[in-house]
Amino acid sequence: MEATVKRVLVNGAGGFIGGHLVKRLKAEGCWVRAVDIKRHEFTQPPADEFIQGDLRNPELVQAAVSGIAEVYQLAADMGGAGYIFTGEHDAVVMHNSSTINLNTLEFGTRSGVKRFFYSSSACIYPEYNQLDPDNPKCSEDSAYPAAPDSEYGWEKLFSERLYFAYMRNRGVEVRVARFHNIFGPEGTWQGGREKAPAALCRKIAEAPDGGEVEIWGDGKQTRSFLYIDECVEGVRRLMDSEFTGPVNIGSEEMVTIDRLAELIMEIAGKKLTIRHMPGPLGVRGRNSDNRLIAEKLGWTPSRPLREGLEKAYRWIEEQVRTL
Repeated sequence: MEATVKRVLVNGAGGFIGGHLVKRLKAEGCWVRAVDIKRHEFTQPPADEFIQGDLRNPELVQAAVSGIAEVYQLAADMGGAGYIFTGEHDAVVMHNSSTINLNTLEFGTRSGVKRFFYSSSACIYPEYNQLDPDNPKCSEDSAYPAAPDSEYGWEKLFSERLYFAYMRNRGVEVRVARFHNIFGPEGTWQGGREKAPAALCRKIAEAPDGGEVEIWGDGKQTRSFLYIDECVEGVRRLMDSEFTGPVNIGSEEMVTIDRLAELIMEIAGKKLTIRHMPGPLGVRGRNSDNRLIAEKLGWTPSRPLREGLEKAYRWIEEQVRTL
């Protein structure tokens, strides 16, 4: 007798990580329904069904979760530092993302969804543990006492608690991951919502050899960056495990933003001058702590940053060339 095909829903499939996740799930043989308020800018994820609509709308969510066994909830109002840290978008970020999560859980649970994946963020970690760029503390148990540096982080922390409350009270299974700066091809690279790797790839691709590249702050702030394929691998491993999370999905290869720019310049074969300028920054230092994911899943991301940057830069360079 033929095995039943697993029916899954990907919220946020018109976005960067969601689009890659749809491809992975289809490659594994799942039946995939995809939902987003917009179509994917750069590709057409191979979903069996794509619903273009607003997940803040209860009627749409009721239709989206019908007949679904597992939900991957990646939809959120988000962007890079230029969007999240100005303070101008706090109300819409919190309202939009909270509403999406409330709808997804309530109507998904009523519809009989068995398991939910929720994409949280390293932005939930307390600012007071990320003041030293060389020694940030981002272990999963350091989230409390809570003090995220943005309302985006506060909403993510609230929604983590929301998912676990539904798990306790409604009997559904939940898996929660905290993403650390995911990057790669087919992601936003211009317009104000792009993250640091994409922004720097664009600036360096556009700059003439011998020119300048602008960096917000003094360039000594630190981050780690995880290539998209390893992010999706971590998501799938977590979803199929017996561990609920929250767990970090990120790289432990921490670099300064200046060093990130230098790596991209090396890949591009360009010699540019870095010009530091005022701009929204976020925390001073952040790096994934992978002890828990190694313990619970027997796996950690291991690809070197440069390998992913080479792929991301070539893709963004092609986008710039074809503008």
